Amino acid sequence: MTQTPLAPAPAPAAHRLRAVLRTVAIVACLPYIVLKAAWICGSHVGIPSGSTLLDHRTTMAVANGASVLMDSAVVVIALLLTRPWGRRVPAWLLVLPMWVATGLLLPIMTGYPLQLLVQALGGTAANKGEASRPFLDEWVFGVVYTGFIIQGLALGTLFALYARDRWGHLWQGTLRELPDSPTAPALRAAAVAASLTALVPGTLHLLWAAGSTTGLCEGWIEDRTSGTQVLDAVYVLFVVAAVAGALLLAFRRDSALPLRLPLALAWGGSGTTACWGGWMSIASLGNVDDLADRPTAAMVLVYAVQMLVGTLVMTLGAYFLVERAARTRPRPGHRT
Repeated sequence: MTQTPLAPAPAPAAHRLRAVLRTVAIVACLPYIVLKAAWICGSHVGIPSGSTLLDHRTTMAVANGASVLMDSAVVVIALLLTRPWGRRVPAWLLVLPMWVATGLLLPIMTGYPLQLLVQALGGTAANKGEASRPFLDEWVFGVVYTGFIIQGLALGTLFALYARDRWGHLWQGTLRELPDSPTAPALRAAAVAASLTALVPGTLHLLWAAGSTTGLCEGWIEDRTSGTQVLDAVYVLFVVAAVAGALLLAFRRDSALPLRLPLALAWGGSGTTACWGGWMSIASLGNVDDLADRPTAAMVLVYAVQMLVGTLVMTLGAYFLVERAARTRPRPGHRT
């Protein structure tokens, strides 16, 4: 994708740090993979009697198999980020899965601790009426989400170190130091389009975070807690981050802000917005048998627009970096 300098091999201390982080990331995957594998094999560990997960065994097996593959990809990425052969992988083959992983893990890393805090402070619980059905034992969420948080911290640190070695020259400097660009009008148009489009998911998630049930299906209204409101607030923050990063990159005001800041905002914000929009779209397909759980038109719209906004911002950031890389002349000994 870009001309990439051959990064020097890490020093022994740095190599040891990366090896430790790799081990931590891989070990953190095991509880989730083992639990999902047990469910695929027919075990009901962690699934209470009467759970909605037991209604569609074939669908559950397929979903669990896909989940195992996704978490196994973390193992591959951890190896890629720390082994010599990982430096020869094309940029897109690493960046795209890492963008997805970042987008899926960030809301858990930020939202789950906040949910626990709100719960400890006396947050509201779900409606426990007679029609309410169990989903998973509480300990499952603690084990799985703790593993995800550890994965995110370890994998994120490994990627930051890898990206610094391979592409660090692309985010040096400040916004005011960026040169004029022939693609600036297109980038600005994309940033404005993303900003205006983001009003749809941003507004609805903000309403839901404030306690409104506008546009939600009956099943979601019954199951809403202070924890789900926290997640909606987290989604709003990431939508804002995506838009802020895109606008800063596209309009390039005379600012002393380091370039890495809008790039980080665009990366995390677009990944979370797009990937959770996609994930919720897929997850909502599993509730079509229960009228109360069928997503409303507003919910479908929010998920679809989230994917659009995240993809727009991600594309803007990719074009920005490709153009910036093209301006950087490789030194002798560099490769494509």
